[in-house]
Parts: sequence; C-alpha cells; structure tokens
Amino acid sequence: MSEQAKHKIAAFDFDGTSIQGNSPVILVRHLRHLDMLKKRVISKVVAWAAAYKLRLPQSESWVRGQVFTAFEGRLRHEVDSFLASFYDEKIERAGRFRPQADQAMRRLKDEGVEVLIVSATFGPIVRRAQQRHPIDECLCTEMRTDEHGRYTTCVDGACIEGEEKVRAIRAYADARYGKGGWELVEAYGDHHSDIPMLSQATHAFAVTPDNPLAREARRRGWTVLDWNVSVEK
Repeated sequence: MSEQAKHKIAAFDFDGTSIQGNSPVILVRHLRHLDMLKKRVISKVVAWAAAYKLRLPQSESWVRGQVFTAFEGRLRHEVDSFLASFYDEKIERAGRFRPQADQAMRRLKDEGVEVLIVSATFGPIVRRAQQRHPIDECLCTEMRTDEHGRYTTCVDGACIEGEEKVRAIRAYADARYGKGGWELVEAYGDHHSDIPMLSQATHAFAVTPDNPLAREARRRGWTVLDWNVSVEK
C-alpha cells in the first residue's frame, strides 16, 4: 500500500496534555468532598501520587482500583453517568480542556486525520470529553464489571500507559485498517511515560513536558509546545 493510501491517525494523551491537570487526582478530590472515599484509601492514593512525582515505579492498575472502591458494587450505567457529570462540572466548565488541544484536533480532522485519545484515565471520563470535542475514538483504561453489570475494583485488561499505549494504538488500527494500512502522523504527550507513543509518530509534540520528556524531546528534535493556560480552580 502506498504512503498516500494509508489511513492517518493522530494520538493525544489526556491528562496534562488535552486537559490541564490530572483527571484521576481531580476525581479523588471530588470524591473526598462528597465523602465517597475512605480516609485510608485517600492516604494510599496520596502516597502513590507522591511516589509518582518522584518517578518511582508504581502500579497504575492498583491506584485505579483504589479510586474505584468508591463505586464498587454499583451499576455501570449509574457510575458512568456520575463520571460524565464529574467531567462536565470539574473539567469542562472549569475550563480545563486546553483550547490548543481542541484547535489541533480540529485541524487534524479537517485534514482527514482520525483523532484518538490514548490515556490511562477512566474511559467514561474521556468518552464524555469525546461528546464535547473533535475526538473520534478513545483508547483508555476500563474497569471490570461483574456478571450483574456492577463495577469491581479491577482493571479490565491493561492500564493504558507507557508501552501499553503503543500496543493499544496498534491493536485498534490493525483491526480496522490492516497491518501496514495506517500511520501515526502526529502524537502529543506531556509525561515521560508518553515517550514510547511519541517515538512511533512521524511528528511528535511534547506538551508542557516534564523534565525527562523535555530532555528527550531536545535530544530527538521533537517540537515542544507550551499549552499552559489559567483555569478556574
């Protein structure tokens, strides 16, 4: 298949890239305010976040399970509705979706490029963003439900972070367009864990990057973008 005939895809990270801030952290604050998380769970999540900032090895699946103790045993449609409302109130209305991300997505769609969000955050949150912004598909972390359609605290499959982002994009695109029938033309990320995904793109963009990603971007000649904007807290 010729290069011109290949289906073009662009991939955006969500937390810290498409939005300002980290949606699971914002969610934990929201759940704490509503008294929906036990204090011991909050302490564990805070400790995990501190270690994450120090770039210590951490389990993404484990911490998402801790957050989902707030929803354990509740019906999927009820929780998904709660998370959609959370997105509307704490992210969309708070102005956290970056206008630069929205503009880049619109440009890409105008050019005939399929826009993906590839993120470790919870799928229902990003699918709500998909309804508000020019996003074609979401490849995100999903939580498992039991035989009655009630949420558990287990991740369903893999947590979509690091190398798993590359695997998720490849599995999605190969299934739809065939191996060799697509290309990742642009990729956007803010964190050093996004390096594997950015490495696969024809054009890589480090968005307000952390220090390790900034160093890697300079080394590889990737474009560095400053998408910081003021938002309502």
